Amino acid sequence: MDRLLEHLASWKPFRALVVGDFMLDQLLYGDADRLSADAPVPILLVREQQHRPGGAANLCLDLAELGGQVRAFGVRGNDDHGRVLVRELQARNIETTGLVVDTDPARPTTVKQNLIGRAQARHPQKMFRVDFESREPVGAATAARLLGAFELALADADVVCIEDYGKGVCTAELCQGVIDRARRAGKPVMVDPARLDDYSRYRGATVITPNRTEAEFATGLPTCGDATVEKNGAVAQRLLDQLELEAAVLTLDRHGALLLERGKGPVTVPTIARRVYDVTGAGDMFLAGLAAARANGCSWADATRFANAAAGLEVEIFGVEPIPLEKIHHSLLQMSAAEHGKLRTLDQVMVEVAAARRAGKKVVFTNGCFDVLHAGHVTLLDHAASEGDVLVVGLNDDASVRRLKGPDRPVNHQEDRARVLGALGCVSAVVLFGEDTPMKLIEAIRPDVLVKGGDYTKDRVVGAKFVERHGGRVVVTGLVEGRSTTGTIRKMRGG
Repeated sequence: MDRLLEHLASWKPFRALVVGDFMLDQLLYGDADRLSADAPVPILLVREQQHRPGGAANLCLDLAELGGQVRAFGVRGNDDHGRVLVRELQARNIETTGLVVDTDPARPTTVKQNLIGRAQARHPQKMFRVDFESREPVGAATAARLLGAFELALADADVVCIEDYGKGVCTAELCQGVIDRARRAGKPVMVDPARLDDYSRYRGATVITPNRTEAEFATGLPTCGDATVEKNGAVAQRLLDQLELEAAVLTLDRHGALLLERGKGPVTVPTIARRVYDVTGAGDMFLAGLAAARANGCSWADATRFANAAAGLEVEIFGVEPIPLEKIHHSLLQMSAAEHGKLRTLDQVMVEVAAARRAGKKVVFTNGCFDVLHAGHVTLLDHAASEGDVLVVGLNDDASVRRLKGPDRPVNHQEDRARVLGALGCVSAVVLFGEDTPMKLIEAIRPDVLVKGGDYTKDRVVGAKFVERHGGRVVVTGLVEGRSTTGTIRKMRGG
């Protein structure tokens, strides 16, 4: 986990090419509070209509949200839906010159029309879906145009993704053409496969990411629906051998994922318990996470952990929404905190702060030595936490405490002090600093609220002018009578 967090702290943009079945999702929201008079079926009174890129187009959005510069390669119909799809992708900075127009009227743009009711439901609920599509293989001329456009863009790519939904674009010839050209150019190819009983079209790819059901169907081997390493490992090994892969990753819903690299044993990546609300888009998000992490130099194991966290967050929301990089990083930091506490580097806490602000949350900052924690400290921290949503505590390191308090302080080392602070539910993160003041942290974090305890006046609080100049507030809390670290230490020493 530590190596993964280091990669996330220095995350860089990457270039991705996405080949696959591009779709347009139509979402019709309305009230469904009565039944039809002529049949026992609900009536949806449409109040709102949305268009969103779907299928391989959704993968493009996921990659872009993770820092990718994305180019789309697929087929659309010569129709209004195809033009809407292009417009929606371009509005999200996806390059669409690789979306080939098929003039055959028998091949329209694939459209998934979702009817979503709100009545008598705590959350929106899908009532029905209507599909407009052709599953026939694309013609040779259309495939050749698509492949030609792909080859021209390959030199600048960091990673290639194939997203196969079985709508006729990812034929054996096209997939092998993409894989062959990418391998000759030294580019990794990552595949989210369709539900097929023969995966030979993906032979030579770098990695494949089927879910449990897809993997069983393709190999004929059962996993028995559990997390048994032996059975899942056998399925992954067959895929690895048959398809000449570098790695295979099986996604196992609530059991997480299983990774098998060539020449190594299987590795399980557990997931945390989540409220599963809608699994739509989880496979796209997993592939995007895996591709983005590998493009950033992560090992296969760390890339799988990252992808698993991304897909886990996707299932917690209704519909399909790309998960921001900061939110995934925040989730991984929380997982790490559960194992190692809440101590962060400044780079790590900046990602957590960015994730909080993106979610509309207020960031609060306070600081101190917090040497021997007492009721006064807890009162200060509780008050600080009540001023916002995320409380970051700047903690003087041992050297700075000695300069401020004398050679016999601190009583407790910085790691111990950080661990005790991290055990408090009101504290979100702890960051060490070695300067005499926390000004460097304050300038980096730019808190919405700066809290200081004691007998200070606002004009004496370090960073107060900076925070207010940037639109923040400064709060000074009072002392708790008779509670101080100096007094506590004096009592301990019999004074």
